[in-house]
Amino acid sequence: MSFDPMAVAIDWLDAYRAGDIEAILEMYAEDAVVHCGCGGVKTITSREALRAYWVDRLRDYPAGQLDDLNPSHEGTIISYITSTGVMSALFTFDATGRIKELNCSPLH
Repeated sequence: MSFDPMAVAIDWLDAYRAGDIEAILEMYAEDAVVHCGCGGVKTITSREALRAYWVDRLRDYPAGQLDDLNPSHEGTIISYITSTGVMSALFTFDATGRIKELNCSPLH
């Protein structure tokens, strides 16, 4: 890998915390898939659906501080605090360091 997957995850959390939807969307590959386990499982696959998802997330579940960060054989796992508790996100990346897949859910 010519990028640092841990740094990308931190950049993602920083953009999320700042409410910077454009920076967040720029981090995703064109064919990215998001699997969200918050309030029922949702799968987001198109750019317009990804934008709508993030508009809602930023409004309803703003991110707080970092809880934990670890490498994974698939990419990076980050946990962070929201108004509803601690969330966990597993990132996988494409060769350029853009988010290919994100699996997020409440941490139990």
